This record gives sequence, C-alpha cells and structure tokens, in this order.
Amino acid sequence: MTFLRPRRFILAGLAATMAFMALPVAAETLSEINIGVVSTESAQNLKPRWTPLLADMEKAVGLKMNAFFAPDYAGVIEAMRFGKVQLAWMGNASAIIAVDRGGVEVFLQNIAADGTDGYFGHLLVHRDSPIKSFEDLKNTPGKYTFSNGDPNSTSGFLIPSYYAWALNNVDVRKHFTRVVSANHETNLLAVANGQVDVATASSEAVERIGQTNPGKEKQVRIIWTSPLIPLDPLLWRTDLPEPIKGKVKAFFLDYGAERPGKSAEQLAQQRAVLANLQTGSFRASSNKQLIPLRQIGLFRDKLKIEADDKLSPDEKAAKIREIDAKLVQLQRDAGA
Repeated sequence: MTFLRPRRFILAGLAATMAFMALPVAAETLSEINIGVVSTESAQNLKPRWTPLLADMEKAVGLKMNAFFAPDYAGVIEAMRFGKVQLAWMGNASAIIAVDRGGVEVFLQNIAADGTDGYFGHLLVHRDSPIKSFEDLKNTPGKYTFSNGDPNSTSGFLIPSYYAWALNNVDVRKHFTRVVSANHETNLLAVANGQVDVATASSEAVERIGQTNPGKEKQVRIIWTSPLIPLDPLLWRTDLPEPIKGKVKAFFLDYGAERPGKSAEQLAQQRAVLANLQTGSFRASSNKQLIPLRQIGLFRDKLKIEADDKLSPDEKAAKIREIDAKLVQLQRDAGA
C-alpha cells in the first residue's frame, strides 16, 4: 500500500452494511458506485487524500462515487460478494479471498511513481530495543510481545507469516508472550510508543508515518525486510456493466499519464493527487497477479501439514498430494 495502502475499498462494519442495503445494486439500474477504503491509517488522514481522485472519477465515469472507510478488509470482501461495493483497491492477500468468493476479478495494478511495481513488508522494533536483528528475535522465544498484521493483509500478515516465520520454523503463538493484531499505522505507533516489542508494517507505512506523524519513524528500527511484494490490484464486480467497466478502466489508465490534448496543468494536478496517495500510475492486470501469493500460501500450508504430529503418515501424504496438485495447476495458470 503498498502505495498508500489505504487504497482499498471497504465497508465499515455492520452499520455501514445496513446502510448499503438502501443503495442501488442492480447492474441495470446502477447510478452510483460504492468504493470503500481500507484504513491502514486513520480515516481522518485518508479522506482528504481520496476526495480529489473520486471527484475526478465522478466527472470521467458519469456516476456518483461513494467512499467509505473502515479499519479492516473483511467488510469489503463480503460487500463486494453481495454487490454492495462495486470497486475495490486492496492488498493481494485480500484480493485472493474476494476472487475466490465469487463475482470479483482483478483488472488493474497500481505502479509507484518511480516505476517500481512492488513494496516490502517489515518487522519493526523500537530504536532502543535489545533486539538487534531477526536472528536475535528468532533465538529468544518466550521473551517478547508481537503485534501482527490484519489476517487479510499481504505485507502485514501473509508475507511475514511465510518468509519470516514459516521458513524459519517459528510458531508465532508459542514464540511470543503475547500476540495481538492491528493495521500498519497502529502497529508502527505501538512499537514507537513502547506498547509492543515487535510488529509488522509495510514499507509504505514506514515512509508515510514521517508525513502524518513526524518523528515517530525515527523511533522505530527495521530488523527484517521481505522480498518484493507486487503492488496492489484494483478489483471490480464481474457484473458491473461493460460500458461502466470501460470508463472506469480508461479513467485509471489515463490518470496521471501524458496524453494528447491534456494540458501541463491538468497533468501536474493529477500527478499531485496520485503522489498524495503514494502511487504513480496504473497498468492492466488480471487474476494472474495473485498467483505468486497463492503459491506462498499453499507452501506455508504444506509446511504446517508436514510438522503436524496429529496427522497419520497417510493423512499427511494425502493432504500434501492435494497441495502439490494445486501448486502444479497454479504453475499452469501462470503460463497460460
């Protein structure tokens, strides 16, 4: 976020769910699009950043855009599933769940202003922490507290779960004296304020905190960095009317890009809006973008099965064969 890992569209809890019931959802009568932003930081910080983009989008698409902010991913996944939210901008891990539950697909990926198409997950400690490295942390079980990411977060949960913990045979539940979970901003501030010893956060969140809460980024230290994570996908309901899909996709592909007839002033304004959202541009994508993360999840499951003493050898073998078959299919899908 990930570009401003805010970029994810979401529904805020039960109250917002009930509110959506009154909104038009039938494709043939669609007069507005519901966009929920997953708040990896406070909604107060996010709303001013999103308002200009949504205003420009309304003009281009010709439909009213409704933005809703919430602190987790679960609401938007269900809201999209039942047609209460039409567009979503979320992390890859959340996108997998949304796609698997039906009626949703990836259509774009955001690209950073410098042209890169990825970001990183980090493990953070306080700058004065006795933990000097990941090895220090790995070799001291039963001593520290940990704030994990949202279970549906790519950089805050899935990536560290695999690369930091699974590959190093660390059971988070046993390794730490206390485990909680929160969004990126909350995790970073918890470490900075000495409320937890270790926490996950994205590279974008670390960069962003210096802008929204000056000085706090100097209170934390990075002890682990993940491999590059693909930047966030944009998703839409597959039953969104084709003319609207075309306008939405064209809007994002055009926004911030040099085009004949676009004035220097307009281009500068669009790029300023995107810069405030910590992104640079967009490119076409598909559900294939999710394959690497799916592979990571399956491999992590395989490691858990291999280490499960409660399963018989035959049960383990059967489960592992099932995972291996899925991995083979994913490899075929990637090459298709």
